[in-house]
Amino acid sequence: MGFFDHLQKGGGFSLQAKKPQIRQVVQTRPAPPSRSSSQPSNRPTPRPVPAESQRKTRDFLSTSASGEREYSSKRRLTPLRNRKRPTPEQRLSSDDDDGSDTDTSFDIRKRARTGDSSEPDYGRRLRSLKAFSGDETRALPMVHAAKLTSGDKAAKFSPAFGRTGQRAEILLQYPSATPKERYDLVAPRDNDEFKPLDDIVQVIETVCQHYIIEDNEEDMKEFNDESSGIKRKVRRALIRGSEAEFRESVADYNDAIQRLRRNGSIAKKLDATHKLSLPHVERILTQIYSRTVSPRVESLRQYENGTDNVYGELLPRFISTIFKETGLKSNHVFVDLGSGVGNVVLQAALEIGCESWGCEMMDNACDLAELQQAEFRARCRLWGIAPGKTQLVRGDFLNEQSIIDVLKRADVILINNQAFTPQLNNELINHFLDMKEGCQIVSLKSFVPAGHQIQSRNLNSPINLLKVKKREYWSNSVSWTDVGGDYFIATKDSSKLKRFVEDQGLS
Repeated sequence: MGFFDHLQKGGGFSLQAKKPQIRQVVQTRPAPPSRSSSQPSNRPTPRPVPAESQRKTRDFLSTSASGEREYSSKRRLTPLRNRKRPTPEQRLSSDDDDGSDTDTSFDIRKRARTGDSSEPDYGRRLRSLKAFSGDETRALPMVHAAKLTSGDKAAKFSPAFGRTGQRAEILLQYPSATPKERYDLVAPRDNDEFKPLDDIVQVIETVCQHYIIEDNEEDMKEFNDESSGIKRKVRRALIRGSEAEFRESVADYNDAIQRLRRNGSIAKKLDATHKLSLPHVERILTQIYSRTVSPRVESLRQYENGTDNVYGELLPRFISTIFKETGLKSNHVFVDLGSGVGNVVLQAALEIGCESWGCEMMDNACDLAELQQAEFRARCRLWGIAPGKTQLVRGDFLNEQSIIDVLKRADVILINNQAFTPQLNNELINHFLDMKEGCQIVSLKSFVPAGHQIQSRNLNSPINLLKVKKREYWSNSVSWTDVGGDYFIATKDSSKLKRFVEDQGLS
């Protein structure tokens, strides 16, 4: 299974919180970057600047920052890999448990940040109009949870609640005008497998937290009352192991959600919401991943270590931090170069609502990315969310014309170059000339050497156009290690280079 499915390790319906699990999809990656201010020893040595790059630099210096220039299509290369999975889920261990976690034993360099996602974006329309005006009987092209526990996978699951004989099914309503999702009432024989009862509880708790109007005391009590609310009744039914109580609680939830949707309460709540919280985003992304990538995750092991084609994921909380640090908004363009199975592309479109692009050349990852994109569209409709447009391109990101074109107008570009060869990192540098002023390039290895200064002898180097700031990431941020490291945000800013040229009388 994949990263998203290993958040709890309790029983079939224990929902026990535990320390984050980091699974490696391929061979162990190199050790994390040093905490010192110096660059890693494997930082590529700058190569002589090609004549073509020198010409483009001269052209740049004689063109205004907003001027349009032709983008050279002479590109070659291979992509990287990166991706993510969510943070630990909420606890469900006892009727009186408050779910707190007081473990403070981690070293500060392994501590995970707990900040929320990006600031509210008042220009974003969060609610999907189609999701609230559709036909409740028209099926969505989605992967039902029941499909993950039936057919050739059925032997990996046993009936829940002590039931014997034939399996039972239950239906779960989402906060939109869409049909219910089908679940089997089963528990996995192996804790690493999909847990349908956990998934049901997490959906209900996410809806209770994010789809109920806070100042409506009657609705809040119906869903969130600590003793009699729907959320508490569902949890209590699982703790008691009562199928009858569980069915009754889920039925009460289904009826209540349909009523709130029909009277416009849910639409009103979404219209007043201008950002998605990270737990909300993670819940949707986890469902998508578990239904598409996890059953096929073995295909991601087919990467050759020591090349550009090594798979590793940047996890959701880290990605959300990047969105916040770069100020990504719904009217921006995001590009992930080496997008793997598409996790970050989908997260940007969902969490931020922006136009989101990815490019990947490895066929196995591209196949899974296409499955995720199809499920993403259906799941967003289920949850009533209008995401940004997503474009997943199959091919070399330095040769694909659609990517070449979108890079000219990108606001934030993610390049997980942790495992890139020096040649690839060096060749990428020459493409910064074509990105617009103010574009931010996020990477795990800096493209600008520490202490770099503009001088006459390196005047034509594209890295002179970058203003770099160094940031730390914490544990539970990347898939190849459980400790933190550094990442870099390079902003295209030609002002320093132009001042140097003017001061030296070189213009």
